[in-house]
Amino acid sequence: FVIQECYVQNTAREYAKIYASEAEPLEGFGEVPEIIPIFLVHRPANNIPYATVEEELVGEFVKYSVRDGKEVNFLRRDSEAGQKCCTFQHWVYEKTNGSLLVTDLQGVGMKLTDVGIATLAKGYKGFKGNCSISFIEQFRALHQCNKYCEMLGLKSLRTTPQKQRKATSLKSKNLPNSSTIKKTVPKKAREPRDFISSEH
Repeated sequence: FVIQECYVQNTAREYAKIYASEAEPLEGFGEVPEIIPIFLVHRPANNIPYATVEEELVGEFVKYSVRDGKEVNFLRRDSEAGQKCCTFQHWVYEKTNGSLLVTDLQGVGMKLTDVGIATLAKGYKGFKGNCSISFIEQFRALHQCNKYCEMLGLKSLRTTPQKQRKATSLKSKNLPNSSTIKKTVPKKAREPRDFISSEH
């Protein structure tokens, strides 16, 4: 379990580094959340031979996202750190084509720890998630994009199916209009020809 905990947090940390490299250069994005490293320590003389060590976070500890995805934490929604955490989740979801979601984002300010990972398929890229697949479905249904999602050009998860439906219905509405326009143009073009041919 301890090894798995290290693997989850450090995998999420690697995604957070890539996220930071894309987000930091954007004008107005500002500071990016960081998942702190967690280290595995072997203590052979101890009853519990393995332990984890990480930086102590001092300050108000806030859960920006929760494991089951049902609770909407207002501190999460309203704070800059919370919005950027939600954007990070959306970014990872999009980067992995919906196969992986970082959950349980919590910490002090922009420093996060004790995160979780949910995967769409067991063994995604050889990775064992520690959260249920239902978290991905709940995130997709409940996530509300914010200005940081827009800055990164992330696609909305909630309105995409509706937009596609609207787009196809608009296309079908436009097709008859465009075909009637095409029909009237040749008629107008034919009339002068008939007139010209009658003159000759």
